[in-house]
Amino acid sequence: MSRFVFKLPDLGEGTVEAEIVGWRVKPGDTVAEDDVVVEVMTEKAAVEVPAPVSGRVVSTSGEPGDMVPVGAELIVFETEAGAAAHGVPATLASAAPAAAAAPAAARGGNGHGASAALQAHVAVAAARGRVATSPAIRRRAHEAGIDLKQVAGSGPSGRIVSKDLDAFVARSAQGQPVPLRPAPRAVPAAKAPPRTAGATEEIKVIGLRRLIAQRMTEAKRNIPHFAYIEELDITELEGLRQHLNSKLERGAPGLTYLPFLALALVRVLKDFPQCNAHYDAERGVIVRHAAVHLGVATQTPDGLKVPVVHDAQDRSLWDLAAEMRRVSEAARTNKATREELSGSTITITSLGRLGGIASTPIINAPEVAIIGVNRAVERPVVFEGAIAIRRTMNLSSSFDHRFVDGYDAAAMIQALKECLEHPATIFIGS
Repeated sequence: MSRFVFKLPDLGEGTVEAEIVGWRVKPGDTVAEDDVVVEVMTEKAAVEVPAPVSGRVVSTSGEPGDMVPVGAELIVFETEAGAAAHGVPATLASAAPAAAAAPAAARGGNGHGASAALQAHVAVAAARGRVATSPAIRRRAHEAGIDLKQVAGSGPSGRIVSKDLDAFVARSAQGQPVPLRPAPRAVPAAKAPPRTAGATEEIKVIGLRRLIAQRMTEAKRNIPHFAYIEELDITELEGLRQHLNSKLERGAPGLTYLPFLALALVRVLKDFPQCNAHYDAERGVIVRHAAVHLGVATQTPDGLKVPVVHDAQDRSLWDLAAEMRRVSEAARTNKATREELSGSTITITSLGRLGGIASTPIINAPEVAIIGVNRAVERPVVFEGAIAIRRTMNLSSSFDHRFVDGYDAAAMIQALKECLEHPATIFIGS
């Protein structure tokens, strides 16, 4: 038997360290190659790190919440001599050419670090919304024209291992019915123990919650926020929304206000390019974007995420509505890819029915503007010289005052108000 020292691999995209979110193994456990041993959080995403070899866990380094630099010792395995001598198993080495986006070569080697093949393996495991399996199996399935989503996995958390693919191929060759991959079962939430008066509970701030706290703090500290709140009369918009929803098939998802806001925002930003921009602090440069990549602030069980509707300027009302639903659901169910969670140029946020009268949203850096939606309510207002019941809603928006002047911010919101109060104008012109 030999010992294999597994160091934190290079997870790509300039990652120099990662936070331990949770261990899946403990000393004394026996693991198989490809079993997930630890979940870590980088600045980009949560990553499940698989075991590079089969063996017994001798020791682990670090606790949840600890930051671990790339190349630092993560876990020590006791393995067969052959596996330790070669550093990584043959299945990983043979899969390396198939990983087109493998990160740069890892630090260390000769059984004391992660090879390029292992990094490719981890990079694949980090991708959201993909079937959990190894690069070697993924490559075999690709060459055989097999959709891995149809293969039932018997590994941890439904992970597909070699015998699963072999069995699928054998059944297919014999013309036998092939069982479909089972849908994940809902896990009931654990009930919190009863709390007595005066009791306290300490919760360590780690993972996504720590990352959210860090980014919010940096944005609030570094960006001089300028808030602008305006009231809208959306009575006509509500009439159009209800009319369009009445034409839908039974059970089809209806339109909310957000797709109308998104379409109006796309139109308005043509005249206010300074609001569809990033500030590159390292270079001291404002980068204005011709395309509108719309961030949609979404509350998830893990915290606030901002999935992105890319190229919103090329989408219709219905397409915007469908894509906003899709990326938001992907974020809530942890199926969003890194691309779907990055690249926004301006963000919209809504608390829905909890929207209140007004709010002061924090800018999603490096963006320079965020548009917030508050609750829509019916109330008496003066309309055309008389008291009337109208449907009203506030827009609560924030701008980076270093690069967006107060006049321009107000003018943009007024342009949005004009579009939303007279919704036919949203669809007129290019």
